[in-house]
Order: sequence, then C-alpha cells, then structure tokens
Amino acid sequence: MADRPRADLGGRTCLQAAKTPNLDQLASAGHVGMVSTVPDGYAPGSDVANLSVLGYDPRKYYTGRSPLEAASIGVSLGPDDVAFRCNLVTLKVAGGGPAAEHRRTFLMEDFSAGHISTSEARTLIEEIGGKLGTEHIRFYPGVSYRHLMVWKGGKDRIDCTPPHDIQDKDIQDYLPRGEGDDVINELMEASFEILTNHPVNKGRLEAGKRAANSIWLWGQGKRPSMPTFREKYGLEGAVISAVDLTKGLGVYAGFEVITVPGATGWIDTNYVGKAEHALFALKSKDIVYLHVEAPDEAGHTGDVKNKIKAIEDFDEFIVGNVMHGMKQFDEYRILALPDHPTPLEIRTHSAEPVPFVIYDSRSERKGGLVTYDERIADRSDAIVFKEGYKLMDYFLKK
Repeated sequence: MADRPRADLGGRTCLQAAKTPNLDQLASAGHVGMVSTVPDGYAPGSDVANLSVLGYDPRKYYTGRSPLEAASIGVSLGPDDVAFRCNLVTLKVAGGGPAAEHRRTFLMEDFSAGHISTSEARTLIEEIGGKLGTEHIRFYPGVSYRHLMVWKGGKDRIDCTPPHDIQDKDIQDYLPRGEGDDVINELMEASFEILTNHPVNKGRLEAGKRAANSIWLWGQGKRPSMPTFREKYGLEGAVISAVDLTKGLGVYAGFEVITVPGATGWIDTNYVGKAEHALFALKSKDIVYLHVEAPDEAGHTGDVKNKIKAIEDFDEFIVGNVMHGMKQFDEYRILALPDHPTPLEIRTHSAEPVPFVIYDSRSERKGGLVTYDERIADRSDAIVFKEGYKLMDYFLKK
C-alpha cells in the first residue's frame, strides 16, 4: 500500500491520493508512527516483512519463503526437504532461427500469467507433476499462479530471482545460479515445452488471455523452527489471507487458518467476507491477522488506477466494516499497516519504513484530523520502530 511520490499524482503517493476516511479516522483517534519491517541485509520480501509484523525477528526465524507456503497447503517438510515457490508465468518469445546469433530470447511478460484461475492452474500443475515429478521432485497446486515444488534432499543455496522483479526483462540474465542450478533450470526449460501447447493455454489464448507457458522456481528454503503465538504472547489467533505465504506464517504461529470464499488476492477479492470472518473469529480468538494482497499486486503491475482502487476498497470494505463491527466488544485494539512498500515506479518491493496506526478503544486520542499516509514520518509525535518485530510487542503490551 505504501509507495513513492508520483508526478502524475501531483507529487503525491497512491496512499495520499486515495480516499481513506476510515484509516484517517483511526489515525486521528489513535497513535501513528513509522516502522522498518525489513532488517538491513534482507531482501524486502513479503515473507521477511510479515514475519516482522507478526512479532518474529527475521534474523532468528527466517529460512525462506516457500516453507511457509508449504505449511499453508498442508505439505509437511522433512529436515532435508527444500521447498520452492513455483509460479506459473507468461514468457514472451522473441528472436529464433538457425543461426547462433538468432537464439530465442525469453522475456518475463507476466509473473502471474494473467492472474490465471485456480482451476486452470491446477490442471497445468498436475500436468507438470505428471511429466516432471520424480521420487525426489514433487509439485503441489496452490491458488491462482502460486504453487509449490519440493525437492527431497535438494539444494537451497541457489540464487533465484522473484519473477515479479524482472517484468519485461530477458530471463537469461536472471536464471538460477549456484549449487544445484542445473536441476532447477532444466525443470523450468522443460516446463515451457510441456505447457506451450497445452489445451488450457490454447483456450486462454483463444479467449484473449495470457498463456501460462512456463513455471518459474524461486523463494526456496527449509522448514523454520519458531515458537507459536501462544508460546510467545499467551494469545490464541487466526489468520485470513488469500496468499499461501501469509497462511503458512499463521500455521507456524499456531493460528487457525480461516478460508474465505471468493478471496483471490486480487482487486476482485471478497473484502466484505474477509471483514465478516475476522469479526466472527474474534468472538473466540484473541487476535486476528487480516491480510489483503490487492495493493501489492497492483504495485507489481505498475497500474496506478488499480492501486488507488485497491487502497480505497480496502479502506471502505475492510477497515470500515471492521471499525463498525468491533463496537460489539467492550475493549479492543486495531493495528493497520502495509507489510512493505511496493512502489509503482520499480514494480517490486522496497525496504523503506511504512506508516502504521494503532487505535485503542480505551484511550482515544483527542486532537485534529490526522491523515493516514507516508507523511506520518514528518510528524513530531510519530512513534518510530527501527526493528519492525518490536511493533507487535508494543501493540499487545502497551
């Protein structure tokens, strides 16, 4: 949700340009600040950032993205198993010919394969698993373009690039490098030959959609060892998200994973359903971690209109409904923040601090209007956390 100032928005960010009356109301009656969710030396991934937001120091508990995604879909990892995120992507082919100088060039056209449907994606991943799976290599279907591969006894010290970081770029410069890269590159190359002419993709092309013509492997790691939220804070929790990574974090934190019908991870997600399920869960849980992916996805695609729409929909249908529904409880707190920025100009994550607001029903702050956006950094009363994982301690204990 956080971003950088843009000329086409008159020097404002998307968050500043969006209409967010509910977040502004929380900020006006609550406490605001800035938090760095990505420790120095770490890539600004959703895995690292969400670990921080949940109160876990990534320097102690981070082992990779995909083990978290494995947990979310019920895949148990052995001590020597390495999990990889397996994106279905759209590669654009350029060049080609008999001469060496006319080699085919593959560009990363779309890291999400046009936000392919889960049912279509499942068919393609099952095809990949049937033809490329072995005793040591297994593929597991997930949601939309996000899937999983597990390499038994595999290598995890491979330099892999997230596909959303190389939009419209030649993939040759970003292929996996390191011990075991031959296995990973061979799987990705073979997948292109399998998927290009698959009936699902032929149907998508005929319908004017992008073909999911390759897999892309990245985000590898082994299973983490971390305390549950109950062991750490003495609280029972639940997580609501359309993203396997976030749900997997919830699994390792000991949260109940709540599935909301129509939750897609895109701008068509079921915002109202997420809010309603969160409010219902709070009748039996101490805390609910409600995650929305749409602003991040819009940032990756570089679409300013969709990003503003995602922010405004989040404010209206999530924040507004939660604020209204929380009045059923005598005492409560709300923490709202992005896990990291996804600036439109770079179409990927960055590590700048993000604004947060904490509202406590027992101690409403009196004063003038405070707008919830990146300008909170300039406020004299802003609370600053340079170590992001400490924000949860503050939220729960202060």
